Amino acid sequence: MYTDVEVTLSKITKSSTAEYFAKNLQQVGFSSPLKAVLTTLKEAVDNSLDACEHAGILPELQVEIEKVGKGSTKNTDLIRISVEDNGPGIEPDDLAKVFGEYLASSKFGRGQCSRGQQGIGISAATTWAQLTNAKGAFVTTKRANMRKAIQGQVDVDIKSNTGVLRNKESVDWEKKEGVRVEFTIDGRIQLNGDGGILTYLEGTVLVNPHLSLRYKLLENEWVKVDRVSTEIPSVPEATLPHPHTFKLGEFITHASIFGKVSVEKFLKTGFSRISDQAIKDFTGKGLPKSLLSKPVTGIKEEEFKKIFHAVQETDLMSPSTKSVLTVGEEALSKSIQRLGEIDFFSVVARKPAICDFKPVAVEVALARFKNRNLEADEPVQLLRFANRVPLQFDKSGCAITWAIESVNWKTYGLAQPKNSLPNGPYVFAVSVVSPFIKFKNASKETIDASEELVEEIRRALIQAGQKLSRHIRKETKEADLERKLQHIEQFGPILVETLVRVTKSSDARKKRAEEGLKRLLGRDSKEAVVELEEAAGKLAAQRAKDAKVRGEEEEPAAVEAETAEPSKAAKAKAAKAEKSAKATPAKAGKKKK
Repeated sequence: MYTDVEVTLSKITKSSTAEYFAKNLQQVGFSSPLKAVLTTLKEAVDNSLDACEHAGILPELQVEIEKVGKGSTKNTDLIRISVEDNGPGIEPDDLAKVFGEYLASSKFGRGQCSRGQQGIGISAATTWAQLTNAKGAFVTTKRANMRKAIQGQVDVDIKSNTGVLRNKESVDWEKKEGVRVEFTIDGRIQLNGDGGILTYLEGTVLVNPHLSLRYKLLENEWVKVDRVSTEIPSVPEATLPHPHTFKLGEFITHASIFGKVSVEKFLKTGFSRISDQAIKDFTGKGLPKSLLSKPVTGIKEEEFKKIFHAVQETDLMSPSTKSVLTVGEEALSKSIQRLGEIDFFSVVARKPAICDFKPVAVEVALARFKNRNLEADEPVQLLRFANRVPLQFDKSGCAITWAIESVNWKTYGLAQPKNSLPNGPYVFAVSVVSPFIKFKNASKETIDASEELVEEIRRALIQAGQKLSRHIRKETKEADLERKLQHIEQFGPILVETLVRVTKSSDARKKRAEEGLKRLLGRDSKEAVVELEEAAGKLAAQRAKDAKVRGEEEEPAAVEAETAEPSKAAKAKAAKAEKSAKATPAKAGKKKK
């Protein structure tokens, strides 16, 4: 027996890009109130840093985050986030596109080591502000050729994926040029740990030595972090992709951009490392020469497959590594010291390499800070970076995390549970830079872990681990020596006293033996410093006396410098002078026995 089933077909509708992301903001980093605050801040800072670098300006950023009320959703606060820069500013006519339109970017699809490329992040932040507070981004911009700044509110027209600039007005602004953007959103604030605002800012400071940052978080005081480098990173020119990184569908879509040009010209201008010799090699792999001269628009699907297979089966030169931008060991070494007082650090910057036919550079910094409450039995603090942008969520599936877990850190003196991060009071910072970084999701928090990339990161970590191992062994030897000295120090006086009693020596002999033991153990440093200071004082007094005899007056600053606590060089000089004075009783006033 059959039952009729009534099927009702609903009307198929078309959605804009903005409408899609407005309903799926979790895909771009707005999956929770905590992530929303960090993602908003990160997108604004990334835009400012990129704008400054492309304009050749040393960036000076000011960040302020504060609670201004209760959020519109449950368990949230109303958070105001403002980021101000000294960049080139934005043309007033472009404000609506930059902050209110998805996929509006001058860097979309370019093979360049820039922070943002898709043109999604800052528009998503505007959408979140609009959804949670009914107001988008409040922007102030000023170009160098403008007498007054332009200010206004940018909203996203979700149905049409266009930005709308409201309440536009001219205002006085003391800055010569720059941009200030402010978002008021529902969110929650976490300062430290994974996902913490302070952790993100410290990470940004670390991989941007040329950045001068001033920030205020909640009720805390303003903090200023000065730059340690005046060299503006020169972002290399965009590079073309390597054909071996493409899938068939991507290959066909890429070809459609080139229009009526011949297949040969498309291959040469659309990809890197395809030379005349490579074209000849394609024909040796079964590709008919007639196909190479045909226009791309006239190629059928079966013919595209032949071209694609011939390209994939041909050995081609690896892409150039000139497109990769690195921080550098020297700049990274200076930058890491801005984060606090360091007990030890190791920095390794490997030369750019090729992983999965993509140029990649890996840099690693391992450090131990004196002012951080890091426990020896807790996992190391991990800071991950992709194109100089801190990654703070979803670290378990990241290539960087996998690489660290694959290293046997016990070899280098650290405890390590199986298949986990090592334990210890250390900070591990790992930076991956490439014009073609592959992320696992649109929120760009996790680097896809290929075997070649994990291995390249491993090599950098091993180099840094070797330096760490030498330091740990040195510390172990010093601690062992100190324990031995303490044992001698404990039992030495007993031995001296026994020997004095057995040999029936005098108290003077006993005292000399105890002083000799101190010198052998290196415990006489305090007395040596006191003697040197006394010598320096005697020398200064003698100089003042000689100057008075000659009728000369010393400069007050010079006298003050002489009597101040002596440096190492001054102490050595004073010791020499005291020795000389003791050799001349008339000058030093030495008592005769």
